[in-house]
Amino acid sequence: MQGHSRSLPGPHARKRDNETYPWWKVVCLTGVDYFSTLGYQPGIAALAAGVLSPVATLVLVLITLFGALPMYKRVASKSPNGDGSISMLERLLPWWQGKLFVLALIGFVVTGFIITITLSAADATAHIVENPLTDFLHGHEIAVTLVLISLLGAVFLKGFGEAISTAVVLVVSFLLLNTVVLVTGFVQLAQRPELLSDWQNNLTASYENPFLILGTALVLFPALALGLSGFETGVLVMPLVKGTAEDTPTRPVGRIRNSKKLLTAAASIMSVMLLASSLVTITLIPEEAFERGGEANGRALSYLAHQYLGDIFGTAYDVSTVMILWFAGASALAGLLNIVPRYLPRYGMAPDWALATGPLVLIFTLVCFIVTILFSADVDSQAGAYATGVLAIITSATIAVTLSARRHQDARGVLMFGTIAVIFIYTTIVTIVERPEGLGIALIFIGAIVAISLVSRVWRSTELRVTRVVLDKTAERFIRETTQQAREIRIIANNPDGRSKREYLIKEREEREASHIPLRDPVLFLEVNVPDASEFSQTVRIKGVQINEFRVLRAEGAAVPNTIAAVLLDLRDRTGRKPHVYFGWTEGNPLKYLARFVLFGEGDIAPLTHEILRQAEPDPQRRPAIHLG
Repeated sequence: MQGHSRSLPGPHARKRDNETYPWWKVVCLTGVDYFSTLGYQPGIAALAAGVLSPVATLVLVLITLFGALPMYKRVASKSPNGDGSISMLERLLPWWQGKLFVLALIGFVVTGFIITITLSAADATAHIVENPLTDFLHGHEIAVTLVLISLLGAVFLKGFGEAISTAVVLVVSFLLLNTVVLVTGFVQLAQRPELLSDWQNNLTASYENPFLILGTALVLFPALALGLSGFETGVLVMPLVKGTAEDTPTRPVGRIRNSKKLLTAAASIMSVMLLASSLVTITLIPEEAFERGGEANGRALSYLAHQYLGDIFGTAYDVSTVMILWFAGASALAGLLNIVPRYLPRYGMAPDWALATGPLVLIFTLVCFIVTILFSADVDSQAGAYATGVLAIITSATIAVTLSARRHQDARGVLMFGTIAVIFIYTTIVTIVERPEGLGIALIFIGAIVAISLVSRVWRSTELRVTRVVLDKTAERFIRETTQQAREIRIIANNPDGRSKREYLIKEREEREASHIPLRDPVLFLEVNVPDASEFSQTVRIKGVQINEFRVLRAEGAAVPNTIAAVLLDLRDRTGRKPHVYFGWTEGNPLKYLARFVLFGEGDIAPLTHEILRQAEPDPQRRPAIHLG
């Protein structure tokens, strides 16, 4: 529970992550996911696109640099506190539909990131068992994968600093080794130019004209859109990026600028690596080696390392690949540890201990265990769920950025980001049609998150749920005058209708008679307005209103009973006196009132207020008094 914080400073910020790091270090944390796809991307591209692989990879690079990159730079500017693209869509949808939509998106995020962890660990296991020195581990893939996931969880239990330090070492060594392999590949092509000529001849023989080549490459784009989850994790871990002295909590300009450097550096490095790897692998590796069971299947660059640089260097490359694939889940786990505490506890849809890192690491590790066992640590069987989760996240981001541009009347932005949105919508649909099991897995995650969230919301509904109470000057005057005129603070809870003098006169008369309130004691009316019952907690602001001789405190809160309880406790602390609140009886079905309380913040107000006060103040002598008349 170390690092656990009961409250969040603002709706989108976390208190527990104060340590920040230079952007080039954080790029390594996101890069372990993004760059690690070099371990299997060239082989997948060759298997999916064949001789067209370099052209299809070029299309992927162009969409990355001129589509995904500028889009996520916009996300970084609009959501600099690590909320990701989800927060941009959250602002567009109020009330419960917005919360349920966010839960669905979080379901896709969890799908993509959990499968990133399990798939990367499974692929690391595949590299381990394929190496000649460790082939004795064949048949133990599940156990090896579970060990790798356990080690990843252990690193995060230790802390973010250890995770980032490990990521820097792994990314730098992996990129250096890949550079050696790619340079060696281009040296081979320079020495054997006929290989490049053969590839060009096969390309022109297979495709009659450039338009057919481009069209086919676009069709193949969904199969190659791996690793793009690195963009979403790039904006989710923005709170870890060190800013500058001019940064403010509301506008961290330096952090935004450095985060854009992070995104640009990651995309640029990866684009160069992908283009180079697709060319050398398709020209130097026999076609049959890419097939399932072939020596280059899922490990094309490792094949070249062993083939041209020997088994010693090849083993070193394998070790580096295994390490970065194992740690590729780090950026995904960092994203999960960042995004879940930002939304679910704030919605009341997770216990407040979800603000702590330790319990979440254990829970996500357990979920990864279950997924690994269910899929038998097989990479191919998880690919559909991975692609569906990642593409759904990116597609929602393109839509959010397009709508943001439209709201700001940015015609150029609408055109550009709208085009990108269409591309990713197409990609997501194609992926779901071709691999429908991915959507099924995502729906399971979404269903589980929604169910758990709703149960948690009901379970936590009787918490105080108020960060603070703020009174205007008139309300403060009412309280001060009331305490001067009588020893007791008497509050009549009122559900206003016309808010006329007659209404308050009748209500006061009824409560004085039913509860035997002395005529000499002044009373205050308390009215609660619930603008958005889907909110879980918020600041209660009270406005004092004088209607003839009647003094009314009008408050706004997320739920009527919780707001009344918070106001009573605040009055007790301000005045040192125990307030008395008076309610009328309500009649009706208890289940109906329960539903109204959860969905609309109302319900059977008196007993709910008493229960909230009982939980918030265990001492009956200090607890505000509830009267029913």
